[in-house]
Amino acid sequence: MQDYLLQLSKELQQRNYSPRTVEIYTNCFSYFLKWLNDDVSKISREKIVDFVLYLQKQNRAPKSINLYKDVIKFFCSQILKTSFAVDIKLSKEPKKLPIVLSRMELDLMFTVPQNIKHKLLLMVAYGAGMRISEVKNLRMQDIDFWSLTIHIKWAKGQKDRISILSEKIRDELQIYCSLKKSDEYVFESERGGILHERTLSHIFQHAKEKACITKPATFHSLRHSFATHLLENWTDIRYVQVLLGHNNIRTTQMYTQVMNPSLKNIVSPL
Repeated sequence: MQDYLLQLSKELQQRNYSPRTVEIYTNCFSYFLKWLNDDVSKISREKIVDFVLYLQKQNRAPKSINLYKDVIKFFCSQILKTSFAVDIKLSKEPKKLPIVLSRMELDLMFTVPQNIKHKLLLMVAYGAGMRISEVKNLRMQDIDFWSLTIHIKWAKGQKDRISILSEKIRDELQIYCSLKKSDEYVFESERGGILHERTLSHIFQHAKEKACITKPATFHSLRHSFATHLLENWTDIRYVQVLLGHNNIRTTQMYTQVMNPSLKNIVSPL
């Protein structure tokens, strides 16, 4: 089994997949191999379908099942050089609207943290529409305090992009970062070095609870809120697309369903 996992890992690395993607793919395929009792010769279209049904019985989300399908397809086509997995179709994923925090809820969230690092971390994430991994990897050299821009490097899909830094937090963030070197992380762990994503999630959830917010929001809701609030301020959707780093504008358009001002102005007949 280890030989096949190593082959998969090497193939992904030489294609310049991110370390996180390599880890996720190898973990998924390792789980599939264990289900096969480590016998790669058993892989067939029928076995793949059986495995998908097994995942469904475990109540795995369609998005998670699709990830397993992609991993198995990649292994079959690139390592085994077979094509029987190509016609395995992706599972239908439910179309859910993003969870968006109101401006009042965000004001509360940014007020409650006693730790200045936690407060600035949340404000930077919302103010620039950053993913949790992008906040984690943000370095001093990526922030231009004078042009109020943030250079987000190696974002999803290994793409760089430029986002905005709010003037509201520039001075406070500069003071917080005043003793840091250019190659240091902006938000480090207590022992120095990079923060874990679980820590960032915990910081968000703790602030949400202290602000008495009951929405099932996650750290990524800060990014959803950033996009929605820009559109509510009549920012051109094409600029929002660039700030978020979306390849397809249709991905950005989902936020128009959340902020639709005409819908919100309708008065209930009750």
